[in-house]
Amino acid sequence: MSDTSNYYGDVVNVNGGEKVVGINHGTVFHHDGTGQDAQLRAAVTDLTRLLDSLRPALTPDQARTVDDALPALTPDRTALRERGMILAHVSQIAATVGEVGRPVMEALGRLLALLS
Repeated sequence: MSDTSNYYGDVVNVNGGEKVVGINHGTVFHHDGTGQDAQLRAAVTDLTRLLDSLRPALTPDQARTVDDALPALTPDRTALRERGMILAHVSQIAATVGEVGRPVMEALGRLLALLS
């Protein structure tokens, strides 16, 4: 009888190797904080700063909504997409305070453009 081996999928045999890192099944993305991620961080920072400056024009309920939204504003693309309702609430508040809320609306627009 012969030795028959059936392998289904990846098979790796390492005998005494050094610095073995595994199998690369495609392109590896190295996040170095440049490009769109830097733009996303800047957009979130700008929006947070503008929301803080909007505080004097807000009612206590609106200020509470903004306070609740601030921790959700993170430069994480996936998390921000999942938190669309929070961004919508912030947008509504900025729209209700009129001209003073325009910079917040513009910052939200820039942030949403980066998420699409």
